[in-house]
Amino acid sequence: MMSDCILVVVAKVGLQDQLTMDSYGTDTVKELDQTSEEEYATQSKLIKEFITIPSIDKAWIFNSGSGPQAMVAMSQANLLANKRRKFMLSGHISKESSNLSVNFHWAPFPVEMTGASAFVPSPSGLKLLVVRNPDDKESPTKFEIWSSSHLEKEFHIPQKVHGSVYVDGWFEGISWNSDETCVAYVAEEPSLPKPTFDHLGYYTKDNVGLDKDIGSWKGQGDWEEEWGEAYAGKRQPALFVINVDSGEVEHIKGVPRSISVGQVVWSPSSKGSAKYLVFAGWLGDKRKFGIKYCYNRPCSIYAIKFRDASAGSDEPKDNAKEAFPIHNLTKSISSGFSPLFSKDGKFLLFLSAKTAVDSGAHWGTESLHKINWPSDGKLSESTDIVDLIPVVNCADDGCFPGLYVTGLLSDPWLSDGHTLMLSSYWHSCRVILSLNMLSGELSRASPNDSDCSWSVLALDGDDIVAVCSSPVSVPEIKYGKKVVDPAGRPSWQWLDIPNPIFKSSEKVTSGLSSLEFKILKVPVSNVSECLTKGAKKPIEAIYVSSSKSKENGICDPLVVIVHGGPHSVAPCSFSKTLAYLSSIGYSLLIVNYRGSLGFGEDALQSLPGKVGSQDVNDVLSAVDHAVEMGLADPSRITVLGGSHGGFLTTHLIGQAPNKFVAAAARNPVCNLASMVGITDIPDWCFFEAYGDQTHYTEAPSPEDMSRFHQMSPISHISKVNTTPLPFFFDKFEDIHLMILLVQVKTPTLFLLGTMDLRVPISNGIQYVRALKEKGVEVKVLVFPNDNHPLDRPQTDYESFLNIAVWFNKYCKL
Repeated sequence: MMSDCILVVVAKVGLQDQLTMDSYGTDTVKELDQTSEEEYATQSKLIKEFITIPSIDKAWIFNSGSGPQAMVAMSQANLLANKRRKFMLSGHISKESSNLSVNFHWAPFPVEMTGASAFVPSPSGLKLLVVRNPDDKESPTKFEIWSSSHLEKEFHIPQKVHGSVYVDGWFEGISWNSDETCVAYVAEEPSLPKPTFDHLGYYTKDNVGLDKDIGSWKGQGDWEEEWGEAYAGKRQPALFVINVDSGEVEHIKGVPRSISVGQVVWSPSSKGSAKYLVFAGWLGDKRKFGIKYCYNRPCSIYAIKFRDASAGSDEPKDNAKEAFPIHNLTKSISSGFSPLFSKDGKFLLFLSAKTAVDSGAHWGTESLHKINWPSDGKLSESTDIVDLIPVVNCADDGCFPGLYVTGLLSDPWLSDGHTLMLSSYWHSCRVILSLNMLSGELSRASPNDSDCSWSVLALDGDDIVAVCSSPVSVPEIKYGKKVVDPAGRPSWQWLDIPNPIFKSSEKVTSGLSSLEFKILKVPVSNVSECLTKGAKKPIEAIYVSSSKSKENGICDPLVVIVHGGPHSVAPCSFSKTLAYLSSIGYSLLIVNYRGSLGFGEDALQSLPGKVGSQDVNDVLSAVDHAVEMGLADPSRITVLGGSHGGFLTTHLIGQAPNKFVAAAARNPVCNLASMVGITDIPDWCFFEAYGDQTHYTEAPSPEDMSRFHQMSPISHISKVNTTPLPFFFDKFEDIHLMILLVQVKTPTLFLLGTMDLRVPISNGIQYVRALKEKGVEVKVLVFPNDNHPLDRPQTDYESFLNIAVWFNKYCKL
């Protein structure tokens, strides 16, 4: 646009000299104002109230003689310790059949689980396993078995047996067997032997008799691939079983080191049949790409026989130490994870992200499948896989858009044994779904008219305990009473549950009291004939605002929020940090551009190969739509995003330099060309740039690097074009004309984590220095102990405190 051009007539001045003069001229460089300490003090008091709102992590319902009991695992930010405090809240559920009312009688106070990494109730609810991982690499892992009144047993597992237990992420998996005598789990396998050198520097085969005090040491040994972001320093995940009576730990042999295991469950227990451990496994024999947030890593469901020596077995005793063969149950499909047995044990269910694996997208529309489980426990070499919920490419308006679920409950079955309850994204919301395994009927269990997000926590017979939240309301426990219509179809009547879990402070309640939200349908621009039907449909944006701004007739300043991924979604759920921004006077426009989850596979797959253009245009269309509707003041719009959202943030301030008065980017992707060689997901760079997997190579060509640069935000820092002289300048032979396009001028705050393996800090720093070179106002906060999410409590607190102060400065709040 000519409004962004500077026309310069230069007489015998070199190009580099001209760029330097213009970039550092007095009209373009400004010193950053020092924000008053009073504003930091004021904002810090409020954001603390939001950051410390507790979260529900899991819940269980147990039936005892006095009725159902609820147990809720929760966490809360501990700012001083810079950790999350974990605690447990218990309560008794009472029901009145006459009026369908339900009451939760909570214990007076929760119980903090200090140092606990995970807690897993047994199937009967009579025992609780607490796992405590060590804070250092030398201390043992602790297993505690609790009863209703006391600690029954405690076992210390030394490092020579295994390292820390995996308690989150892909490799999480802790499972009690049905008779509660054993627990299977995934932990770091023992360290591989390392070379040892004596005090003379000579290699020795063993360290017997060596004394560190006189100078002996262990060498580093061979370097091994890791699973990238969030798994740095983690050893290979392996399968173990602990006997809860004796504390004896068995390392399950027979699983090749090329397979990283996770999500273990026990096969159904039946007399005379073999017991199996069933688990998901990811191949990492060639190259271990980053796996966190990446569903496109090939994986399978495996089974291996388990011999319980303490319970007796028909296996010969001399075979006790031998490895059983491992069975791949899902050979015919490229992805299988989250194994789960049906209530009657006849079927093994699993989720699949085959669309992601087959296409290369880091996440895609999922599918649900089942295979028959043999009653005699004898597994065959081939299994027939039955589709239960297939991939949806493009749904009709109002219809199920496809499955987008990260996992399943450990017990998701209603009392009939064939109705499965699960949570999934549905456009910009998260909903609860009911699947009848016999009829194949899939229906929405959460309210059809709700724009809030719902997640199932646990089942109480045929009733549902769920959590519900929205951008303007803190999470609340909801109880769904099952009712059946005359045709026999189930639905759920949702009841509010008075509870002490989310009693917000007066400041939070006051800040949220006037807020409201709605989901906007935004038509996409530049629709071409080559797009699929699903890619032509409107996108959605969640608009959050204060009712007070309508009364005044003046729009609050707008923060445009762009999620990362890009194949992720920003749901209509409560975010503590975004709610904080809303409470201090900002409207929010949270954009789910094409490529987001929840809208069908066609829309998702329309983005790869067009990043930096289609997604940018979608965000700009949403902003223009909000302005046209009178929802935003075009002179006070800011933008915020992280990771791919940071990629879009820095693209937007480069491609639309007059649109945004300020920006904030968290660990942003700024230069694909410099990122591809050092990120843990180089395949992501190729796929999003080209739109397929065929171009990937460990040695990018000059053509690859050129494409990466052209599609990156750094290519929009500035562009210089020379034009021929107009005819009336022909007589001035020593003069030439240039048009300097200064593309970026938006003041930008950067928040970067030193430990980030996904988008290494050098990517953001390079862009920061390029902006400084052009005289753009920048501020940079670096967090030395944080990785990609920047989600440690103090980091979360400091990041959004500075984002608020930065936006306030340019929006004049």
